[in-house]
Amino acid sequence: MLSRIPAMTRSLLIANIAMFVLQLVFGDGLTDALALWPLGSEPRNPFESTGTFMPWQLLSYGFLHGDFMHLFFNMLALFMFGPPLEAVWGERRFATYFLVAIVGAGICQLVLAAFTGSQASVIGASGAVYALLLGYGMLFPNQRVMLLFPPIPMKARTFVILFGVGALFLGMTGLQPGVAHFAHLGGMITGWLLIRHWRNGGGRRGGGGSGGGKRDHLRVIK
Repeated sequence: MLSRIPAMTRSLLIANIAMFVLQLVFGDGLTDALALWPLGSEPRNPFESTGTFMPWQLLSYGFLHGDFMHLFFNMLALFMFGPPLEAVWGERRFATYFLVAIVGAGICQLVLAAFTGSQASVIGASGAVYALLLGYGMLFPNQRVMLLFPPIPMKARTFVILFGVGALFLGMTGLQPGVAHFAHLGGMITGWLLIRHWRNGGGRRGGGGSGGGKRDHLRVIK
């Protein structure tokens, strides 16, 4: 079954699962070192750097997860929406999109933490997953997708709008604390900006992979 998944999607799935196993093995020490901490946060232990912001955290936090269900739903979305995007963009451009979305979502979270004074760390690939949803909705707006709960079919464009509005509503109201809703929105915004950049001709040499001959898909989306 894994052999049927496109190479980069498969690699990202394996990387996330492998990191989760390492979290289970090494515990909170590894998670705290690689999680995204706010700018200017103080270390938990004065003799250690754990709990302070480090540049690599803008990428590493996106490969960590809080529990199995957190990992499961993010990887399910990657499994569902990653292959069609990778088929259009190719391996290199798809990897770029996923990783840049992680960084963009992280920057959004850092900005929010600076305004609110939050000292909480953030983990999870959800920002990149929301970018995948956005990308799928832009490339395949009329494709039918199914919500899990409740199982209602709808167009991909509608699906993306609901998720975006839902993240904004939950972030503004605080009805679901402990979830970085604005980081999710940051991932969506980053994905939108990157697709707009590509549609306007940016990064033409960076497509790479098997998608080099399919870039025109980005130019015909309305």
